[in-house]
Amino acid sequence: MTDWGGGYVTDVAYLLGFHPEQSPAHMALTALINGVASEVIEQPEGLSYLELGSGLGFSALLLAASNPSWRVTAIDFNPEHIAESRAFAAEVGLRNITFLEADLAALADSPPEALVPEADVVSLHGVWTWVSAATRAGIVKLLRAKVRAGGLVHVSYNALPAWQGALGLQRVVREAGRKLAGRSDRQAAAGLETVRALVAASARYVGTDPFSKQLLERLNDASTGYLAHEFMNRDWQPVFHADVATALAEAKLSYVGSARLYENFPDLAMNEAQRTAAARFDDPLLFELIKDVSGGPALRHDVYVRGARRLGENERNRILSGLTLVLTRPPGRFAYEIEVAAGKATLNRESYEPMVEALAAAPRTIAGLLALREREQGRATPPEIAAMMVGSGQAMVALRPGAGPLPELDRFHAAAARRVGRFDTLARSIGLASHRLGSGLVVPALELVVLNRLISEGAAEPSAWARLIAPGIDDAQAESLGKDIARILEERTQIWRLAGTV
Repeated sequence: MTDWGGGYVTDVAYLLGFHPEQSPAHMALTALINGVASEVIEQPEGLSYLELGSGLGFSALLLAASNPSWRVTAIDFNPEHIAESRAFAAEVGLRNITFLEADLAALADSPPEALVPEADVVSLHGVWTWVSAATRAGIVKLLRAKVRAGGLVHVSYNALPAWQGALGLQRVVREAGRKLAGRSDRQAAAGLETVRALVAASARYVGTDPFSKQLLERLNDASTGYLAHEFMNRDWQPVFHADVATALAEAKLSYVGSARLYENFPDLAMNEAQRTAAARFDDPLLFELIKDVSGGPALRHDVYVRGARRLGENERNRILSGLTLVLTRPPGRFAYEIEVAAGKATLNRESYEPMVEALAAAPRTIAGLLALREREQGRATPPEIAAMMVGSGQAMVALRPGAGPLPELDRFHAAAARRVGRFDTLARSIGLASHRLGSGLVVPALELVVLNRLISEGAAEPSAWARLIAPGIDDAQAESLGKDIARILEERTQIWRLAGTV
């Protein structure tokens, strides 16, 4: 790791990826569910979007491609990230996105600050817990200067107390890795080997709590690049929600709710006894603390607003009812039982199956879905439908319900496919861009590669494509990959059409 990074990983590039919580439409939906007005959904054109800590820029590029009228600005301090991001944008021909190389610790007080436009929406994914206190202070100062009144801010971070049992695990990975290997990704891999040896040796404070055990299982398939950025930053520090909220209050930002939509419903986030304990307090920060200690997430996705305009219940439901949903999972694979913090939430099939069938035919407004069961007693409400269907990743809000594909999206998918089309990366998550959604569909990289080949070639040839996508694989691998391609074409073409990507 070189010195100019100030303890932050700079010798290994971050991964391409997209998180729907970074989408302005998703942030606006979070606000609406929690009774806060947002113009993003009702007036989606001409938006100014800012991403801080943009990495290789994939999320910002996807949003710029999906929304030609937006002005997108993405900032990262790693010149390798910025150079690659600009090359990607040039390859696609995007003219509505700007990448700036800048240190967030000092940007608000330096000349490049003038190049950062005022923003309607800002996203910081993962940055907060990976950087120093000075950088966090610089971020707050920049947000205070650049977020417009009524603007939304998304911030995700490693949360306490979920991470408390893994503090020793992270420290061992970092300290042992630094002494055992050279480059950051090799350090992380070497450090993780030490952790596994300690787990096997029954070390009391490494890998023994439930979260650490789940984390170690997930890390079996994690790339070394991810491991480096998650564990090898010098200033890595998980934080409590209240501490983030207190810091962001200096930028006049107030907490709206969780972009993990289930978490906004106490019945889904806590059991009855936990809710009773939380109900004693009116303080929303204390409520979030009780929710987090009761079984909150390890990675929080929070949405803040600079100047909340509160909506009454009727007005909120009216706006939500007018939103159009797009199905993102084939009807035959729709899940009616969903894992939530309080256990499992079961969707009433009598209510939801007609909705899923209708959405399989075409995008529908929430009001239209509700009209399918007009006489049902205790039927689902607009917030519930939005939270359960979008929160489970089985539907998305369409910013432009009638819009079709754009030519630049084909170029975007082609450029992305060239960057993720290796056999060893095909299972990683990536995003498909959509003008209709104004956002992206989270899919395995293989699906993006298949879509790109279908767009460029027309006729589908799963067996032949397997060899073209992954040259050098053996016959058994080619046969398995061909079956995966055929399944994607069978199951996902309908979803691509609904989302307006084809």
